[in-house]
Amino acid sequence: MADTAVGATTEPEHGGDPSRRDFIHIAAIAAAAGGAATLAWPFIDQMNPSADTLAMASTEFDLTKVPEGQQVTLKWRGKPLFVRNRTKGEIDKAVADDTVSMKDPQKDADRVKPGKAQWLVLIGSCTHLGCVPTFGGGDFGGWFCPCHGSHYDTSGRIRKGPAPLNLAVPEYEFLSDTKVKIG
Repeated sequence: MADTAVGATTEPEHGGDPSRRDFIHIAAIAAAAGGAATLAWPFIDQMNPSADTLAMASTEFDLTKVPEGQQVTLKWRGKPLFVRNRTKGEIDKAVADDTVSMKDPQKDADRVKPGKAQWLVLIGSCTHLGCVPTFGGGDFGGWFCPCHGSHYDTSGRIRKGPAPLNLAVPEYEFLSDTKVKIG
């Protein structure tokens, strides 16, 4: 056996260049990560909303189709949507009731857009079990859910019955005096 001099370098016993071996390890890890991402993408992509859901994300509606004192029910995001053209009497009654004790207190002005108090836009699902209330019934001149007896006023606020919350007001904006965009 030959003695090696102190401080002399020797080749590794396995006979490879360390920098080349590191490169091969990094390249193999990168290829594995790319393959895993390629396999995972279809599973991740299927969690995105479908095209028909995205199409229903917002809707525009022509308000000239709703005479004063009437409402139109639209389908939006799979739920009924009430667009009501309130009369002055309905607005006055809703404003007068702002100070009454309620389960879910909210002023009428917080449920409509400034300067557009006659237009009330609501998601038409009872907040108790999701039934669709009808207008004109009940004790407060607004909506009545016949399934379990929830009474809403002319602003869509819960006044009597098992429903815990007011009818929801979706996000909406007026594009013009005659057109509203919901969603």
